[in-house]
Amino acid sequence: MPKFAANLTMFFTEVPFMERFASARGAGFSAIEYLFPYEFEAAELKAQLGKNRLTQVLFNLPAGKWEEGERGIAANPERVEEFRAGVAKAVVYALELGVGKLNCLAGKRIHGYDNEKQWSTLVGNVRYAAKVLQEKGLRLMVEPINHFDIPGFFLNRTEQALKLIDDAGMPNVFVQYDVYHAQREEGDLTTTLRKHIDKIGHIQIADNPGRHQPGTGEINYPFIFKEIDASGYRGHIGLEYVPIPDSKSSLAWITEFGYKL
Repeated sequence: MPKFAANLTMFFTEVPFMERFASARGAGFSAIEYLFPYEFEAAELKAQLGKNRLTQVLFNLPAGKWEEGERGIAANPERVEEFRAGVAKAVVYALELGVGKLNCLAGKRIHGYDNEKQWSTLVGNVRYAAKVLQEKGLRLMVEPINHFDIPGFFLNRTEQALKLIDDAGMPNVFVQYDVYHAQREEGDLTTTLRKHIDKIGHIQIADNPGRHQPGTGEINYPFIFKEIDASGYRGHIGLEYVPIPDSKSSLAWITEFGYKL
């Protein structure tokens, strides 16, 4: 039986962020995730988790100037010190919030640097982050993102993420497998899950086209969920989709597919 986590960056956006924890609990969730915690004090977030009996399963390392279009700095040769400072900050939040997995966004290709230089920067940063996290018993995720949604993103395909893990050479680095991004970029979802589930540390979902909830597009999610269950994956599945017509109504697919929160 899949364990679902609501992504509060995309869910319950009609209310202020701090009220979304209660909305998630009211909708039946026991687990949540979201992009970043850093604009809030860790104690505030911890209080919301406790008050609403929620587990937080994931958030991202600091990813640069998000509001200006940056989508990570891990592959940027000019931002290594900033990246490393962000790792330290993220670990403080993770330990306070009880979060065991942090996601690293590679970011976009940088003008003036060839692929080899950006790749070596990314490998070095991932290795550094993984070592820091390993000391605290934490896991690091690396996430491929399709080039249609984020043109120029440096890490697009599962095979690239697996090579990154191999090159970094750390045992606590895993793929964050977003089914939506994988469908847009490469397809072959079932084969990937069967072949690489031991390297997949977190799964996120949305349907395609539109990035809405399962059942609105082309992906056969009942089949995918059965594959995930059969694979032995026991982590959460993050609902990182754009809900239509609204957050709570969008959850009807869960009971329609025979599952529950």
